[in-house]
Amino acid sequence: MNRDSTSSENVKRATESVAKKTVLPILMALSFSHLLNDTFQSLIPAMYPVLKKSFDLNFSQIGFITFTFQLTGSILQPLVGWYTDRNPKVHSLTAGMCFTATGLVCFALAQNFAMLLVAVGIIGIGSSIFHPESSRVAHFASGGRKGMAQSLFQVGGRVGAATGPLMAAFIILPFGQFNIIWFAAVALLGATFLGFVGRWYSRNSPKNSTEKKETHAFSFSNFSIQRRRAIIALSILLILTLSKYAYLASMRNYLTFYMIQQFGISAQSSQVHLFLFMFAVAAGTYIGGPIGDRIGRKYVIWISILGVAPFTILFPYANLFWASVLSVVIGFLISSAFPAILVYSQDLMPTSLGMVSGLFYGFAFGVAGLGSVLLGKLADQTSMEFVFNLCSYFPLIGILAWFLPDLSNQSEEQ
Repeated sequence: MNRDSTSSENVKRATESVAKKTVLPILMALSFSHLLNDTFQSLIPAMYPVLKKSFDLNFSQIGFITFTFQLTGSILQPLVGWYTDRNPKVHSLTAGMCFTATGLVCFALAQNFAMLLVAVGIIGIGSSIFHPESSRVAHFASGGRKGMAQSLFQVGGRVGAATGPLMAAFIILPFGQFNIIWFAAVALLGATFLGFVGRWYSRNSPKNSTEKKETHAFSFSNFSIQRRRAIIALSILLILTLSKYAYLASMRNYLTFYMIQQFGISAQSSQVHLFLFMFAVAAGTYIGGPIGDRIGRKYVIWISILGVAPFTILFPYANLFWASVLSVVIGFLISSAFPAILVYSQDLMPTSLGMVSGLFYGFAFGVAGLGSVLLGKLADQTSMEFVFNLCSYFPLIGILAWFLPDLSNQSEEQ
């Protein structure tokens, strides 16, 4: 009884290890840095039409480029999160952006397929360092408004992901691959900027050694649910993340090719359609967290993933106009789930914020990378139209959200 009481108190104190008030300047700084980070990353898929032509690549090789990028991020992120849970590194955010800058230089100078793989691998390492620690800082600066903080942090990344295709369409496609090198200079400025965020976190993070020890302990929450149910809930969240990011992999990596082949539009026009989709993803990401704070994260997850299924199923049968409209609706709905999924998982394991953040970011990266390879091979063997028809049914897995326990109600009962 005493052990359970002590464990409950430890978890409570760990979850309260946040700033007393929402520190909006830090959240905005993290969001802007996330914008830069994901702008650089989104240049990779946005460059695929150019790379396919200049390096004479097939869809399988394009999928392997994404796989390499996502693999370095997916495997390292939970490991980075696990390590920084125990040994917070205030300069890790700066280091991550420096890796990204190095990868961009290599990408700009790449002369063959192997060099492309090295470049995107380095960019993936930068992402794997950036996400877990920045998510932890966002949690600490939330002032208890965790869903809002995660949405604000993530929306920067989504806006960056939407901006990349426009940068590719109007800067890189007309002037060539080498111009990516200028983005490396911007990344170095971002690294300097993140140094100030790291110093703020160093000054304001909990200094008490006992609190640090409790915060770094590995345990599940005590929201009146058993450990077994918590593990089941985490497993369901990972399956839902798989469904979401497998579908997003088809849209993010192959929407441009689908639009070009299906409707005969130009490469630049296809980048604009990709931008519209990614911008809708950014908007949905911003909305998902605050709504989850109000109505409960389980219901946001349920509506976001299963609710988008009718629109994804209709998408392959739409003409150009309705395909554009549906892509915006799909992007908005399906993206609102991830802030809710991430905060829900952090509520389940509040003493391992970095590891949980790294696990879900890393798993999302891994699913997107593996999905890109498999979908690329499938497109080579069948057609892009077949791939989009198949992927349209992935969101139906969202029905599993029904089995998630309602943590908001249980926490209120406590």
